[in-house]
Amino acid sequence: MNQYLAVTSNGLENLLVEELTKLGITDAKPVQAGVKFKASKEQIYRCCLWSRLASRFVRVLSEFTCQNDMDLYLSASSVNWVNHFHSSKKFVVDFNGTNNEIRNSQYGAMKVKDAVVDCFTKKNLPRPSIDKDHADLRVHVRLHKDKAILGIDMVGGGLHQRGYRTEAGRAPLRETLAAAIILRSGWGETRPLLDPMCGSGTLLIEAAMMAAGMAPSLKRPKWSFEALEDFDAELWAQIKSEANVQARRGVKKVDCKFFGFDNDARVLQTAKDNARRAGVEELITFQLGDAALIKRPEGFEDGVVICNPPYGERLGTHPGLIALYTAFGGQLKAEFGGCQASIFSSSDELLSCLRMRAEKQFKLNNGALPCHQKNYSISLRTVEPGASISQESVIAPDFSNRLKKNIAKIGKWAKRESLDCYRIYDADLPEYNVAIDVYLDHLVIQEYAAPKDIPEEKAKRRLTDIIRAAIQVTGTEANKVVLKVREKQKGRSQYQKLGQISETMEVNEYGVKLIVNLHDYLDTGLFLDHKLTRRRLGQMAKGKDFLNLFAYTGSATVHAACGGAKSTMTVDMSKTYLEWAKDNLKLNGQVGHQHRFEQADCVQWLETAKEQFDLIFIDPPTFSNSKRMEHTFDVQRDHIKLMENLKRILRPEGTIVFSNNKRHFKMDLEALAELGLVAQNISAQTLPLDFERNKQIHNCWTISHACSE
Repeated sequence: MNQYLAVTSNGLENLLVEELTKLGITDAKPVQAGVKFKASKEQIYRCCLWSRLASRFVRVLSEFTCQNDMDLYLSASSVNWVNHFHSSKKFVVDFNGTNNEIRNSQYGAMKVKDAVVDCFTKKNLPRPSIDKDHADLRVHVRLHKDKAILGIDMVGGGLHQRGYRTEAGRAPLRETLAAAIILRSGWGETRPLLDPMCGSGTLLIEAAMMAAGMAPSLKRPKWSFEALEDFDAELWAQIKSEANVQARRGVKKVDCKFFGFDNDARVLQTAKDNARRAGVEELITFQLGDAALIKRPEGFEDGVVICNPPYGERLGTHPGLIALYTAFGGQLKAEFGGCQASIFSSSDELLSCLRMRAEKQFKLNNGALPCHQKNYSISLRTVEPGASISQESVIAPDFSNRLKKNIAKIGKWAKRESLDCYRIYDADLPEYNVAIDVYLDHLVIQEYAAPKDIPEEKAKRRLTDIIRAAIQVTGTEANKVVLKVREKQKGRSQYQKLGQISETMEVNEYGVKLIVNLHDYLDTGLFLDHKLTRRRLGQMAKGKDFLNLFAYTGSATVHAACGGAKSTMTVDMSKTYLEWAKDNLKLNGQVGHQHRFEQADCVQWLETAKEQFDLIFIDPPTFSNSKRMEHTFDVQRDHIKLMENLKRILRPEGTIVFSNNKRHFKMDLEALAELGLVAQNISAQTLPLDFERNKQIHNCWTISHACSE
């Protein structure tokens, strides 16, 4: 009898104890991420072949106190490695963990490797070679603080590598984890099982192998224990032969049904191929299908629905997931009354979208990702003829009602004004702290940072409800909902790149066509609160030389050009946004030498500019400390300096339209008068209907020479 350590995932230790007990082990004891036990050679061979939960089995050769590298080397040297394997065998050391003295696992592995090799050379035997890629056996070391375990890995590659899966879907479950999910799902081996998002089929294949009594590792071609000196080839052949016979007979005796659905035909074919290699293809029916529209198969009255839906590591990465879970939960309740369901996900918020109460739940990890498995009993309910699963109760009623009222009012106005994009909600209710904008048939939901006194989980749950309610109220397709997170009142953060999707679309604003990008930046290329300001500039620009400073994507330039401006000059520090501005002008047929562009720091550019303009639009940031600027910029502190330079290039009858979004901005009218300029506050006249609830969104002024009054 030897001492062994069965390695598994955190949270599965007790489940593995039950499994090993069924395999004949009598003294299994759970430890952190593993189980310790004693076993004979026959027992350990059977455990390796039949365990569905262990990732590997380690023959423990030494357990010792390890405070430094010398303790490690001496303890590894005390093992007579010659008794365990021949010098002709290639080996590698797998070292897991560190402590205060051994801070690098590679260094720890090297010290153990030296001890093993020295054991052979000191006996005048050939030095065994190291081969990380094609090792015959693996030496296993686990170090935690000052405690270490040293042994020989009996398996080699992890036991999740069953041998039937050569290709997987985008986010495959490990086979050992899939087996644990099945064992905790409440499924019995005589009940039908259905996976509506089966991917590469791992859950169904593992379950079918259980029902058939098939050893999970029967297809593995190689085992590390075959390289050991005490390997009993005859015993191993007998155990494998018994398992092969049992598998062939077991498949024929299975009378329960397995159903797998997926909406990706390519992945579904992979699942079929995996099932064939596993030897259970005749037990599983795979079909192309959408989980949100799944129907109960015939003979599935008391079946179990089990699945690992997509979830992503960040809630909101794909708002479509929220819609998927919501629709899937509705379909389960409509179609699978009287059945059970077991759903595995990393997001408790997404699971809440199912709108079902879990009877049992478990916490376990998928790799390093903490996950939840929740089991549900689906109650029988009567569905009225012609009723739809979309006829669920209203989500977040207060928020939904406010959104409906806003849409009724603003939607009619936007249609009259020929606007494709407008705001329908802006943190109207404090507990639902988002802004929602319409861009044609898309929604952009911008989440403001939650107050510090709101727990993170509560904020996530509210955001989930907002997205679900917005989809429900507006009828927007889930894949056309874009979610962004920004800090409230931190200035415009449009220059923060979010991704590389680069999907653009054209929108109409008072007859002007503009390009927007809903995905790649925090802002979309169009500040919606300035739509009236841009229209006003277009009306003022006819026959004039127009200057646009801090131009962003040049939307104001486009309005001025389409309004008949004699010439335009567009200045911005960003090459990306200047190119965007050029594209916006081209889209409207505004091309030619009269439209010029300058990449520059606008503050510095103004200090040396000499050309004269009739109409100037300037919308500077509240604050900037860009590395490309020589000094910081503060609009409250520096606006008079701006005006001093603007006056120099403003023609006698010209007008400056000056705007910024600093809350409580105060124009220094006395300093302005000393410059010979006068200002008129037109903020109320430039506040569109969709922003009337946020009167501080921007302030806007017209400024002209005093002598022109």
